[in-house]
Amino acid sequence: METQGINLFIVDDNRLMVADLKYYLKNRFGNAINVSTFDDGESCLINLKKDTHIVILDYHMEGKNGLETLKLIKEKNSKTEVIILSRNEDIAIAIETFRQGAKDYVIKGQGAWKKVTKLVNLIITEPIRIIVREFGITKFAAIFLLTFVTMGVVVFFVTHAMR
Repeated sequence: METQGINLFIVDDNRLMVADLKYYLKNRFGNAINVSTFDDGESCLINLKKDTHIVILDYHMEGKNGLETLKLIKEKNSKTEVIILSRNEDIAIAIETFRQGAKDYVIKGQGAWKKVTKLVNLIITEPIRIIVREFGITKFAAIFLLTFVTMGVVVFFVTHAMR
């Protein structure tokens, strides 16, 4: 049985940067993430589904820029987390992306991929932090609880599928 994983899109017209970032993230997260890449906002939007969890989005692209694409992503699926990754250091643009629902705005350059990795990790582990905060249990107990519930759901569906 194959596990679902987190669906992550990288949207940038710099194909070399996209390939390098995809490789970097796959090395960090392995099979926990499924990475799809797009070189423009339109192709990203066409492929965006309810199970698209994270989009790493460049600001400057051909066609729709990152802000326009961000707005349309949030209209189509408000639960998708969007990280803007851009060379643009204009604070007004960064603020507007936050207003439109961006999780964060990362300036390309030294340390950017580590920051993106940290943000992706925070998004992935959010359910654990919520359980720890809401139920006052340890992180390890929350992980055990999530694992136990997940296994229970898998067993339930497998046994019902075999009938």
